[in-house]
Amino acid sequence: MTPEQHQDAAQTVLQAEQTGQQCGLLSLAYPGMTLDDAYAVQQALIRKKLASGRRKIGWKIGLTSRAMQQALNITTPDSGVLLDDMAFENGSTVPAGRFIQPRVEAEIAFIMKSPLAGVDCTREDVLAATDHVAPSLEILDTRILRADPATGQARIITDTISDNAANAGVVLGAERHAVDAHDLRWVGAIATCNGTVEETGLGAGVLNDPVTSVLWLARRMAEYGQQIEAGDIVLSGSFIRPIECPPGTEIAADFGSFGSVSINFA
Repeated sequence: MTPEQHQDAAQTVLQAEQTGQQCGLLSLAYPGMTLDDAYAVQQALIRKKLASGRRKIGWKIGLTSRAMQQALNITTPDSGVLLDDMAFENGSTVPAGRFIQPRVEAEIAFIMKSPLAGVDCTREDVLAATDHVAPSLEILDTRILRADPATGQARIITDTISDNAANAGVVLGAERHAVDAHDLRWVGAIATCNGTVEETGLGAGVLNDPVTSVLWLARRMAEYGQQIEAGDIVLSGSFIRPIECPPGTEIAADFGSFGSVSINFA
């Protein structure tokens, strides 16, 4: 893809978000699209949003579970950018029409106290750079169709990355913990939808350790001249399947002694 095509693709995704009308698969429109192209589209999309007054508040890491990687026939996670208009208060209600096809995942969030990046970054560096961890929910949305209606082809990793890794919102629980206060591999959540248990999972579902997920992000970002900044929220990846959230949905995640978090959809 050319730089002009990166810009055109980013504008297509942005228009889909603004109008609430999903666009076609970029992987079909640009069949030779690579992962580098997809991240270039994502960066162009984020630059457009920053130019309109948005502010970066962190990063999300996706596709960290073996099940999701196998479903997309990949062996690596992906990442996207969190912006200030994506932050929702714990227990608040998302206005009707805000998203196209919202889904929610339960995750462990890292809040950073110092910058982190570099191909030589270590697990110890991640722990030292983390201010605290917290229970969280990530809201996903799909500005690009999940499947092409004509061919039935499903969206692939380049579509997801271009779509800012399906990133749409973040909800942090009130609790804050030192990064070494819990064995994050054993931090789990019971996620309910309208009072019914939908999903359960453990932190180990995220690359066997959520810390490993943040380490992957720090190393990947070095390849693109980026870094995690002090104050950033980093969503380390979901350990449950995404829960569909049509209007009227109430989602709550009980992390036990780690805390709780919830969000509603009008």
